[in-house]
Amino acid sequence: MEQYGSRPPNDGPRRGTPPSAPLPAQGRRRADGEHGPGGGPALGGVRRGPGGVRRPAPGGGPAARPVREARPGAADGRLPGPRLPNPRLTGLGTGLFCLAAMFLLGWLDQLLFGASPTVYGVLFLPVCALTALWVRDGDVLTAPVVVPIAFAVGLLPVAEGGGGLLGRLMGLVTGLATQAGWLYAGTLAAGVIVLVRRVRWVRRRRRRS
Repeated sequence: MEQYGSRPPNDGPRRGTPPSAPLPAQGRRRADGEHGPGGGPALGGVRRGPGGVRRPAPGGGPAARPVREARPGAADGRLPGPRLPNPRLTGLGTGLFCLAAMFLLGWLDQLLFGASPTVYGVLFLPVCALTALWVRDGDVLTAPVVVPIAFAVGLLPVAEGGGGLLGRLMGLVTGLATQAGWLYAGTLAAGVIVLVRRVRWVRRRRRRS
């Protein structure tokens, strides 16, 4: 009969080998930080939990950095600057503005420049441009109509004539005849600006509809 040698099971440590001491708390934390609780490496502030699910590590890391809120109008890094005044006048407001401006400029021309028709004509051009730019989109066709009337009203202090109402009227007719070039130039400038604005306004309405 064969006899089998009985060997004790190798459950415990070998003889002469000291038992391994448990790691301190600091060493366990360092090991968990390097490998993570699931055994995988924690790279970029992300730990791998059980089952390979990634979860952000608490405290510090790219995922925990605050995101700066973008300011409106600063997408390219520049803050919006101050805007120029851009009023929108109605048809009646445009007429009152143009009439008052030309009448005031006519009196200033008489007081400062001795009623010079050339100075009055030069000042008439920017008033025409402002009238065509400041009227609102729905009333842009009012500007070319108001501009010649304002030119005639502002020409009353500048026109030379005799005494009385009849003399003033004769001086006004003479001034309109001699300064027709400035009148046509200002009206044409206002008409071109109004035409461009009208075309753009019609295109915007078609896009919205």
